[in-house]
Amino acid sequence: MKRIVIFASGSGSNMQRIAEYFMDDETIEIAAVVCNKPGAGVIVRAEKYNIPLVMIDRNSFYKSEEIAKTLQDFRTDLIILAGFLWLIPDYLLQAFPNSIINIHPALLPKYGGKGMYGMKVHEAVIKAREKKSGITIHLVNENYDEGRILFQQPIDLDPDETPHSLAGRIHQLEHEYFPMVIKQYLLG
Repeated sequence: MKRIVIFASGSGSNMQRIAEYFMDDETIEIAAVVCNKPGAGVIVRAEKYNIPLVMIDRNSFYKSEEIAKTLQDFRTDLIILAGFLWLIPDYLLQAFPNSIINIHPALLPKYGGKGMYGMKVHEAVIKAREKKSGITIHLVNENYDEGRILFQQPIDLDPDETPHSLAGRIHQLEHEYFPMVIKQYLLG
């Protein structure tokens, strides 16, 4: 059985969707959720699904390699970033080479990089009068949103699209495709 750990710091809707997708799967299980934000919605969702929760703080994440040991103790095969905004440190990239995946709410390489997350991405897409947006699922490297692209799903923007309407449509794409791409990447 392959084991995934989900890093999240927001409401946790992608984590919940992934948990539901793999709930009865005999090939993949969620070993833990790692969260860096006390009070985040993902904490309640992890508890609801009886998924072990690991809380981290910025100092220990960047100044020690404790989380790498914890992930190895969980026998982690793949790390999933689902709304986790901190840059992944080199020691973690080295401990889990080609084994950290992120989802981004735009078609990279456009609208990526430091500070480009959530509604900021959708606002930039609308402001630039793009005809398309979508999701990108990619491997994580030492730079924000620059890892090898594994999957993209575009959508056409409506003429009266707003950042909020686009966010809702992008969220639907994330829920539909993220678990499938995780499974495909893990199992080939």
